[in-house]
Amino acid sequence: MAWFAASGPIRVEGGIKARSQRGSIGSAWWSRRFIDILERVCDKGRLSRGRAYARKGQVLSIELAAGEVTAAVQGSRPDPYEVVVRIEAYGEERWAAIEEEIAAQAVYRARLLAGEMPEEIEELFAALGADLFPRDLDMHCSCPDWGFPCKHLSAVLYLLAESFDDDPFLVLAWRGRTKEQLLGSLAEERGADPLRVADVPFADRLADFYAPGATAHRPERRPVAVAPDLLLRVFPPPGELESALTPAYKGLADA
Repeated sequence: MAWFAASGPIRVEGGIKARSQRGSIGSAWWSRRFIDILERVCDKGRLSRGRAYARKGQVLSIELAAGEVTAAVQGSRPDPYEVVVRIEAYGEERWAAIEEEIAAQAVYRARLLAGEMPEEIEELFAALGADLFPRDLDMHCSCPDWGFPCKHLSAVLYLLAESFDDDPFLVLAWRGRTKEQLLGSLAEERGADPLRVADVPFADRLADFYAPGATAHRPERRPVAVAPDLLLRVFPPPGELESALTPAYKGLADA
């Protein structure tokens, strides 16, 4: 009987390398949420080998589109393996309901327009019967490994999580809504001013008008830290005025 030593992957130049070279991958809450799902349902040994592949730069390319991620991973054979990871991409009707709910929440809308991903958005999706993060992944790799997921798939999933760190809107794009589509839809809702306060007749407020501002039962409201140019992002000024005002706003924040 002949014995063959296990061969390692063919080294490549210019592959996509994980920034994290030790410890866990993914730092933002949304990327960690995705990693937690993977590590709960996938084989830990193959995930470990997948991390090693991701850190060596064995993944040659990753493309994300609505409902599908495709990638090429260099293994031990000359031809790279083809990887596909699919999830459900939501249709226009469901996205219209999601966007309507986001637009109704002034804080969520403002933070998304400012390029931030509020953690509460996962609960907003759940309340509408939708998942922000996939519970099930339809995955396939052209390699002969019988394990699931194989190390090639695992490497792609870890790099995908790290890409979510860089751009949280990729999570939404995978579900079928690009950043440009979502922010364009929310920007169209500016007619409903997110800073508007309901007009309550003064006579109806006399009972509590002179109430103290902070008590043990009514704690003082502290200001929430926001990006210094948040107002400009929510209400962009016309023409070249935005580029002139943005440094001024940031300078005031640093003063």
